[in-house]
Amino acid sequence: MNAHASLETYGRLRYRADLGKWQVAGLPPHVSLVFKKVFPRIPIHQTGEFFITDGAAVCADLVWFTQRYPLEVPSADRERVEAGRQRHIDQRLAVESLLADDWLPSSIGRFREGASPYPFQAQAAAVTAKTRRLLLLDDVGLGKTVSALATLAETSALPAAIVVQAHLAEQWVEEYIEEFTTFTSHIIKGTKPYRLPAADIFIFKYSNIAGWTDIAATGKFRSIIFDEIQELRHGGSTNKGQAARAFVSNTDIRMGLTATPIYNYGSEIFNIVDLLEPGALGGWHEFIIEWCTSHGSHWVVRDPKALGTYLRDQTIALRRTEFDVGKQMPPVNVLMHEVDFDQSVVDAVEDEARILAQRVMGGSFVERGQAARELDMMARHATGMAKAKSVAALARILVEAGEPVLLAGWHRDVYDVWLAALSDLDPVMYTGSETTLAKTRAKADFIEGRSKLMIISLRSGAGLDGLQRVCSKVIVGELDWSPQVHKQLIGRLRRPGQLRQVDAIYAHTNGGSDPVLVEMLGLKASQSQGIVDPLATLQQVDAPDDTRIKKLAQSYLAGVQS
Repeated sequence: MNAHASLETYGRLRYRADLGKWQVAGLPPHVSLVFKKVFPRIPIHQTGEFFITDGAAVCADLVWFTQRYPLEVPSADRERVEAGRQRHIDQRLAVESLLADDWLPSSIGRFREGASPYPFQAQAAAVTAKTRRLLLLDDVGLGKTVSALATLAETSALPAAIVVQAHLAEQWVEEYIEEFTTFTSHIIKGTKPYRLPAADIFIFKYSNIAGWTDIAATGKFRSIIFDEIQELRHGGSTNKGQAARAFVSNTDIRMGLTATPIYNYGSEIFNIVDLLEPGALGGWHEFIIEWCTSHGSHWVVRDPKALGTYLRDQTIALRRTEFDVGKQMPPVNVLMHEVDFDQSVVDAVEDEARILAQRVMGGSFVERGQAARELDMMARHATGMAKAKSVAALARILVEAGEPVLLAGWHRDVYDVWLAALSDLDPVMYTGSETTLAKTRAKADFIEGRSKLMIISLRSGAGLDGLQRVCSKVIVGELDWSPQVHKQLIGRLRRPGQLRQVDAIYAHTNGGSDPVLVEMLGLKASQSQGIVDPLATLQQVDAPDDTRIKKLAQSYLAGVQS
């Protein structure tokens, strides 16, 4: 920038410490147009002054822009923007060297003999140590838990706080911390703070972190790791989201673990990234202007592939697949199996469903929202109940053939039908209704062969490990709107330790909500796949996600029997 000090300037650049943003003003119209192309987070219709959230990548782009269009910059601000640019360059070069094919890990302490992390796990730890924050998106089954523990060993940022889903706390301690490392640990009990024992790692649950924000604010924890960080996709609108930010703001190392960061809308990635590195995607309004398009009341990423590559380019996210790390496994054998369903169950709710469908299509704003929720719940419940006996019969065929089976659903009434029809097979339950202790017992009974049938909730198995040692068959007995829920479920079986090809059997009907669900699952897959795997070929999607309930309503109004 100094080289242009004597040249004509095209405007002014200032750092506004009160806003945490760079202010650009006085650009001629033609230069203003170029500036908004370089920084698409600025609305195209905006004129006059422009404000851009500060960040190393933003500084690099500002310096690049001023090489073509010199700006008047105070000396202190010039030093700041140049320093930011240099941080951006240094970090990218460092991470590129860590990710090079010939990189070899150094010895990592605190791991037990014979339990050292794989090189790719140590690689993730080294990247996190360098960047101080990382969204680790490694594929299901590649040991993100071990990568997280390797990060703590690499950085020595202890004591550490690890936040997990409620049913995974004991698994983290017994199957990972104690099995692989010499770290000491303590599982936090309840939401009311108490005197903590000495430990290297403190295991919190998403359900209790809100009660511990005052302790986090003291700087007690030097690092924070969020397992299954998609739990925080709703950001500060939830208590756990607000608490998570309090933890993050008082730690040196921040790490998020998930293979499926996007469950519904691509814009959810903003809340996750902004937690790990505030401002990395600009402010919320900057993000939606630059990356999103509106679909009803939601925001969908216009180009998920581009956002995915951007997150990697900015060294915010790291993603490896089983093929990247040489752990090839057979692809999932997906079987779409149509089952019979009881028409009378669907007929019983048809009249009410039609009324709701009419409100979805033509009611007031408030009526449409309420009717949409009720129609969704009613249609999926009725569909699940209508096919429940046929799904149970399918599970019986496999179990009686000697195959352990994972049977997934959503509604308690559906579980009750399955339990009654399959009671002689001694099924075990792993759903949202069981206590952590009951889930632990169910897992042990299934793995140790006392039961060959586990009934699992579609959204209760994230992080569950060990089933792959005995089971390779999963039946999706009820469908979810999000394909990532299905992927998480299948990932319980398709992971290291699985010796057979995994069969994922989708038990669907030709009526009810199933046809619409099957059709609409596509866009959500594209939203997540593009961000997670930006270079992968995306599935063609014909219908936007926000039409899903309208499609369901139209099926009733058109006379499609459900």
